[in-house]
Amino acid sequence: MTALRLLAACALLAATPAFAFPSKAKLVPEGEAVPDKPLYGLFHDFRQFSDFRGKPLVINVWASWCAPCRAEMGSLDRLAKKHNGRQFNIIGISTDDYPEKATDYLVRTQVSFDNYIDKNLLWETMLGAERIPLTVLVDVKGRVVKRVYGAKAWDSPEMVALIEKSLGLRLR
Repeated sequence: MTALRLLAACALLAATPAFAFPSKAKLVPEGEAVPDKPLYGLFHDFRQFSDFRGKPLVINVWASWCAPCRAEMGSLDRLAKKHNGRQFNIIGISTDDYPEKATDYLVRTQVSFDNYIDKNLLWETMLGAERIPLTVLVDVKGRVVKRVYGAKAWDSPEMVALIEKSLGLRLR
């Protein structure tokens, strides 16, 4: 019986994605800077978090299986088409265990902003994504300014006003 249990445990470990094990990251409190950690692109090259410093950043933490995440993705994409790269940047970080599920969703819905995959639960932990969707507003110095949980209409006047107030912007 013991050998059978060991065989079952080995099979389970072999089927687990290599990046599903938790990292040693810690939650970044509001007001503190996000550490310079890697971001692994779903469609493009690897980047460092510091590549985004110098311009405010809107980070959306999501997963393809999450209905509220999918519900807000269209509003984030409309916001990105109007403002991304001008006064602030928008990126997504998928918590999907399998990157192909995230890429399939992004291709199917034609999301225009850059998206990354969360390896080893690093970003989920640092950003505080114990529930998703989570949108984190980060200032020009890379400090967490605000966390917003739950699906929102990010291109609505109310949410645009929240972005402006939190990041010290006047969007046109």
